[in-house]
Amino acid sequence: MLFTHTCRIVIIQMVVISFITFAQEAPKMETEPKLSPRLFDVNVKDMPTETVPRIMPWKIIELDSAYAGSWIVAGDVDGDGEVEILSARNVDQNDVHYTCSVIAYKLDGTLLWRWGQPEIGRNPLHHDVACQIYDWDGDGRNEVILAANESLVELDGATGQEWRRFPIPPAASDCLVFANLLGSSHPNAVLVKTRYSQIWAYSYSGKLLWTVENPGGFRIAHQPRPVDIDGDGKDEILAGYALLNPDGSLHWLLADIETYQLAQGHLDCARLFERGKTAAESRLAITCCGADRMGLVDGNGHWIWSLGGHHFESIDIGKVHPDIPGRQIIVDIDHQPRGKSPLWLLSAEGELLGQIIADRCRRHQLIDWFGNGIQSIVIGQERAIFDGMGNMVGFFELPGLAEPVKINVQVYAAELTGDSIPDLIFHTAPASSVYLFKNAKGRKIEGVELGSGKNFTLY
Repeated sequence: MLFTHTCRIVIIQMVVISFITFAQEAPKMETEPKLSPRLFDVNVKDMPTETVPRIMPWKIIELDSAYAGSWIVAGDVDGDGEVEILSARNVDQNDVHYTCSVIAYKLDGTLLWRWGQPEIGRNPLHHDVACQIYDWDGDGRNEVILAANESLVELDGATGQEWRRFPIPPAASDCLVFANLLGSSHPNAVLVKTRYSQIWAYSYSGKLLWTVENPGGFRIAHQPRPVDIDGDGKDEILAGYALLNPDGSLHWLLADIETYQLAQGHLDCARLFERGKTAAESRLAITCCGADRMGLVDGNGHWIWSLGGHHFESIDIGKVHPDIPGRQIIVDIDHQPRGKSPLWLLSAEGELLGQIIADRCRRHQLIDWFGNGIQSIVIGQERAIFDGMGNMVGFFELPGLAEPVKINVQVYAAELTGDSIPDLIFHTAPASSVYLFKNAKGRKIEGVELGSGKNFTLY
């Protein structure tokens, strides 16, 4: 009896140990319910593209192959009232990045200037490159500002000549963001950062205003997001899961970080969904990279709703479906096999309205292309435009692009003509040509910036 009892104990122990081992080794189970789109669920490969209207580029700019980089930004850099196109390269050393070269082109394809050392950099694109077009000094003319190796550099937009530089810490060159931290007439403070850990804020003169490491105890976002959440004329900074006051102190920490296990990732994308009269009435749409969560939070950092279980990346916000109240959200789900990449259309309440499965949905854009006040969905890799029911309604021709596409196709909105109507920029990554598409029917948007705007980002 003793032997039998002992055997039973051993067997039970072995079963328990085996169960624990299996639980530890087994992949994490999906805890979120599987969502079914209410309006449409389509796959681009099943769409007949032969009858879709073809849209030809307005202009094509061929980039100097020695300088070409896949960071493309647009703006009036020489003060003539017309847009120029900038292409920048950066250096990657163990996930530490800095900008090493820039080229500038007129819209007719004329090379305006070159700067830097392209031979030490790379053409392909993986993240934001620290190069922006902005009127930093407020004199009415744009400068080109970039984060080089341990230096912030300001270039004359018309000639590419270096005007000045001031030192920044090693590795603080991942990206740069302009913010109004001092209540001035325009945002003239600049934020620089390492990849995931620390942010520094500088005045226009190069004076260090503050620095924060692991704000709130967590990793920082790919691009810190300035937003005046309390309406006092100064920007708070959504640095990651922490919102910082203009002086760099902690304003709030995102709710439910432990509940949703957000510490295993970082804030990826943040967009102002709605500006209310108070912070509590304001709404921010966010994605949490690596933590497999996205949702809407109020201006105090409390979740309104959230969805989990997927690697959500970039967000666009607009009126996509005419019959759904309010504005909608589109968000791509990354880290999927080619050909199985989802783009979701969500309501303001977080309901999954529609899904488009494509080759790669990582680069997308919303734009009013038909002038009806409704924004269409553009997916870069597919070079196609879709309506609010997932129907393909146009195809953007990229002459000279080899078929089938083995490289990534990027798409961004930018005001290219000075008519206050957003247009589209397509290019590949690695980049060799830039394709500009003029929006002939879209409605004017009051206050839209010429070019790709301040604080351009991939996220």
